[in-house]
Amino acid sequence: MRTTLTLDEDVAERTRKLAHRLRKPFKAVLNEALRSGLAQAEQPLKRRPYRTEPHAMGLRKGRNLDNIQELIAQVEGEAFR
Repeated sequence: MRTTLTLDEDVAERTRKLAHRLRKPFKAVLNEALRSGLAQAEQPLKRRPYRTEPHAMGLRKGRNLDNIQELIAQVEGEAFR
C-alpha cells in the first residue's frame, strides 16, 4: 500500500542511519519499526495491583470497640450522638 507520511526530522534521520547501518532499505526499516511499536502499543499496560499496608494503630487508653456509639461519643463529643 502506498501512502504519504510526514516524519519528524529526527525520526527520519534515525531511520536513515539505521537503514544504512543494517544495509536495508529505508522502507523495510520503517516497516519493522512500525510493526514493533504497534505490537508494543497493543499490549495492555502491566500494572502492579494496588495495595495498602495496614498499620496497627491501637486505641487510646480508656477506649473500647465493644460499644461503637460510646466510642463515637468519646471521640466526637456528645453533640454528635
